[in-house]
Amino acid sequence: MTIYNKLVRDRIPEIIEKQGKSCSTRILSLEDYKNKSREKLQEEVKEYLDTTSEDQAVEELSDVLEVVYSLAKMHGVTFSDIEKVRIKKGEERGGFTERVLLEEVFNSKV
Repeated sequence: MTIYNKLVRDRIPEIIEKQGKSCSTRILSLEDYKNKSREKLQEEVKEYLDTTSEDQAVEELSDVLEVVYSLAKMHGVTFSDIEKVRIKKGEERGGFTERVLLEEVFNSKV
C-alpha cells in the first residue's frame, strides 16, 4: 500500500481500478481543495524543474497549466480573464523574453 494524500486528476481512480488495483478517495471541502490545489501547483512546478528533455518539459508544463485552469475556476475567473491581465502586464512591464536579470538597485543613479 502506498499513501499519497494528494490531489489527482478526476479520472485517476478509474485508471487505477482498470489496472486491477483499488484505492480510497474522498471529495475535498472547498478549503481543503484550495490548499491541495496550491500544493499540486508546487508539485507540478517542481516536476517541470526536474525535467531533462523538451518532451518532459512540455508534458509537465501542460500539468502546470491544468492546475492553473483549476485555480482560475476556483477564483471565479476564466483563463481568458487571466490572459487579459497577462497581456496588460506585458504591455506595462514587458515579458521575460529578453532574458533581463536584475542584479542590483542603487538608491541613486550611477
